[in-house]
Parts: sequence; C-alpha cells; structure tokens
Amino acid sequence: MLTLQFDGNLLGRGFWLYVWRVSGSGKTVLYVGRTGDSSSRFAASPFNRAGQHLDLRPSAQANMLTRQLRSSGLEPETCQFELFAHGPLFDEQSSLELHRVYRDKVAPLETGLAEWLKQNGHIVIGTHGSRLEPDAELLKECIEEFRAALDILTQPL
Repeated sequence: MLTLQFDGNLLGRGFWLYVWRVSGSGKTVLYVGRTGDSSSRFAASPFNRAGQHLDLRPSAQANMLTRQLRSSGLEPETCQFELFAHGPLFDEQSSLELHRVYRDKVAPLETGLAEWLKQNGHIVIGTHGSRLEPDAELLKECIEEFRAALDILTQPL
C-alpha cells in the first residue's frame, strides 16, 4: 500500500524555499528549489511544484528534479522522496514588476541554502547560480528551519 500524507499549508501560493531529500540505489541526494517563476508573475505552491518536478512524460518542461536525478544515475520511480518546504516567505504578487522584486530576494536564498548544505557534506544536485547577495538574517532563519527539519548536525552558524 502506497500513501501520501501532507500538511494542507503546502497548498499555499507564494515564494517558498524547499529541499527534496531523495534516496535510491544506496545514496541520498538533496535538491534545493524555490517557487516563483522567472518568466511570469506566478508563485505556485510547493505541492504544485512537486507535481511539475516529478512529471515523467518525455514532453515535460518543468521537471528539473527528474532530470537531475537521472543525470545522477537515479531513476525517480525507484526512489524514496521527502519534501521539506519553508514559507511562504513572501506572498504571490499582482504584477510582474513586483514579482521580480521578491523573486530576486528568494533566488539568492536558494543559492545560499544550497551552498550551506554542500559545505556541510551533503550531495546537492542541480545548479544554483544567483549572483545577488542574500538577506543575511533571512538566510540564517531559512538555514535554521531546514537544519532542524532535515536533522542536520552541523557546526553552529
């Protein structure tokens, strides 16, 4: 019997950070992402993004997690998945102009979180290339949330 259980708050739209912990073939990898498209004013829920990430159709366009897993030698159909999400950090915005302001706040947090996880010995798949500086206090808050949720034992910040 397969089950899926989740907190209804994952259905909330807005700007979120999330980490997938994926295990299969004797290894565990992490994938760090965010909601808040670069090409539109929409900021979907983590639940919505999960479905896009795991779309196995050959024609799928937004399934970066699936592609990264396969590039790492993992087949999604044989893996175990855990999704950890923090947010929404900011509400979904009504215009593309406002959306970009908040997208540009969350993208460097995504990069900072991915770098922190790598520095603490985790295999992080995917690319995280924001060149903007993250808000230091918000990044610290996000790291603390994920550290606790992922049961990561690390040196203090």
